[in-house]
This record gives sequence, structure tokens and C-alpha cells, in this order.
Amino acid sequence: MNIRIIIFVFFSLFLSQNIFAQKDFIAVKAKQLQLTSDKYNPLSPSKASFYSAIFPGGGQIYNGKYWKAPIVWAAMGASVYFYIDNSNEYDRYRTAFKLRKQGLQDEFTKDDGTVLISEAGLESAQKTLRKNRDLSLLTGVLLYILQIVEASVNAHLLQFDTDDSLSVKPVITADPLFIDAPKVGLTLKYSF
Repeated sequence: MNIRIIIFVFFSLFLSQNIFAQKDFIAVKAKQLQLTSDKYNPLSPSKASFYSAIFPGGGQIYNGKYWKAPIVWAAMGASVYFYIDNSNEYDRYRTAFKLRKQGLQDEFTKDDGTVLISEAGLESAQKTLRKNRDLSLLTGVLLYILQIVEASVNAHLLQFDTDDSLSVKPVITADPLFIDAPKVGLTLKYSF
């Protein structure tokens, strides 16, 4: 009979402790979820990346960095402009080279038969323009990827906690031992 009472007391104490622990644990979890939902949005970087992928500069606008969008547009526009210009010039020189190989008059040959650019010059121009066209395409792709990455990183950094307790204070100190030839040092103090 004593054993039954001891077991009953033991289980009642054990179960009551678990009930209180569960209640406190849930309350703490609810408070943590409520605090983190105001400060950190885990979908913000992915949304910024998505908007930048769909429309270049869209992620920068989503992040509230409106001044970065015209920079993205100018960079992408310059890359597209140089790609189109180099492609058109390449086609011009390529057509002239093909016409000259067939014995026909091209735009770089005058009516009296004077050749303005030799065949070797046409070939060299084609190689240079093709290389420039390909570099313009590569630059455009890299700028496109870079603006997506920048939007995502910026969205991450906007959620970074930068309160006053996290600081770097540079201090310039003079060496008191050398008065005639003063030495100056730099000290960085950081606290968090």
C-alpha cells in the first residue's frame, strides 16, 4: 500500500511538472515567433531576386533602393546597344567579304574599282567585331546575374540588426614617449 502511494505521488508530481513545462514552452515559442516575424522576413531576399529576374531593376525597387534601378537599366541598355551595334557592323563587313569573294562590288569598293579595305582588313574587322559582339553579350549576361545577386544580398542586409551597440570607433593616438618626432597610431575599437 505504501508503494502505491509513493508511485501515485511520484506520477502526479512528474505529470504536473510536464504540464507546466509544456505551457511555458508554448508561451515562449509564441513570443519568439511574434518577435521574429516583425524583424525578419525570410521570403524578402527571394522576392527581390524574383523581381530582378523578371524585370531588371525590379528587385532594387522592391528593396526601396529606387536610385539603383536607373543604374541597372543604363548598364543593361549599354550592353544591349553595343551588342546590336557590333552585330550590325559584323554583318556589314561579312556581307562585303562575301561579295568580294564572289567578284561583285561591295560597299568598300568605289565605282572606279579602288578598294578601300583589303580582304585581309575585312577578315580582321570581322574577327574583331565578332569578339566585341560576344563580349557585349557576356557582359550583358553577367550584369543581369549581378543585379539579381545584388538585389538578394541587399534584401538580406536590410534585415541585418544595426543598433548603436554595434559600432566601430577609430581613434588617433599620439605616442607620448617621442615628443621630438611624434608618432601617430590608429586604433579601432569595436563593441557588440
